[in-house]
Amino acid sequence: MEIGVPRETKDQEFRVGLSPSSVRVLRENGHTIFVQTQAGDGAGFTDQEYIHAGAEIVPTPEAAWNRELVVKVKEPLTTEYKFLHKEQILFTYLHLAADRKLTEHLIDCGTSAIAYETVEQAGANKLPLLSPMSIIAGRLSVQFGARYLERQQGGRGVLLGGVPGVKAGKVVILGGGVVGTEAARIAVGFGATVQILDVNVERLSYLETLFGSRVELLYSNSAHIEAAVKEADLLIGAVLVPGRRAPVLVSRNLVKQMRPGSVIVDVAVDQGGCVETLHTTSHTNPIYIEEGVVHYGVPNMPGAVPWTATQALNNSTLPYVVQLAKLGMKALEVNPALAKGLNVQNHRLVHPAVQEVFPDLVN
Repeated sequence: MEIGVPRETKDQEFRVGLSPSSVRVLRENGHTIFVQTQAGDGAGFTDQEYIHAGAEIVPTPEAAWNRELVVKVKEPLTTEYKFLHKEQILFTYLHLAADRKLTEHLIDCGTSAIAYETVEQAGANKLPLLSPMSIIAGRLSVQFGARYLERQQGGRGVLLGGVPGVKAGKVVILGGGVVGTEAARIAVGFGATVQILDVNVERLSYLETLFGSRVELLYSNSAHIEAAVKEADLLIGAVLVPGRRAPVLVSRNLVKQMRPGSVIVDVAVDQGGCVETLHTTSHTNPIYIEEGVVHYGVPNMPGAVPWTATQALNNSTLPYVVQLAKLGMKALEVNPALAKGLNVQNHRLVHPAVQEVFPDLVN
């Protein structure tokens, strides 16, 4: 099969769909890989490394996109819509629940679109292709949050770990899944006071075995959220409902009650976000201040650490890419997890969760 790897066009998105080592595996399996020139530069992979791995370097995005299988990291932007066509399989993060325009275009053009974030291991309730980026985003959320708490960055000047004689900063995490767990791991390491709120009592029990008394674990309801958010120096949104838009848990009125200079980092922003006042930002302009609170809403946070993130992503996606390259869409018949990743096919919206978001697009 011919496989295309275009250069990412999202603002400061330096990850790349396939690393040179992944290209080598696919080449050894008899496939031809077309990598757009400089696609891997931002992640530290040169054109020469791709050539050595067996790829063909192509000069234009068209030459990478016009293939049977296209492997990316982030969803196609408007400027890339012209490259999508019916005879093509697209394998990337899509997050369609928060992007009606892209959903409509994928339906119109007939591309078979498989989303990393909805590939789900049958019966295990695990999202194997979302997990590695969730780990990275969770860890980065505290790293970025700590930076924007600095006074020079617009924050209230709080050191999360505190010092002897001065209390530590307070980190409140909404959601105890992979993102929330990794955020808590880093926040505890910083020496912050940490609270996690989640609706899954079993998950809270697991987190207790993981963190013990170092983290306060609360059942997530409106009263607990309100009390915790008001006292937060750093609020991290880590809510995930697979394939669906994230529920809004923090209202504008509640944000108004936070201390001036507090920071909100919403990792769920690529699924619509769980904070009413937060909207998508970019690595170029990552923050804005609203209601006196610093808001950080970059949807591709792992793009800040592309060398690490590209390899972590490829470790998880490569087996699925190998299957798709070998079998095409028949791979979905033999791999139920991959089948759950299918969002759009033959001009139809097929993923149940995205159908619930856009019922008028279902035919």
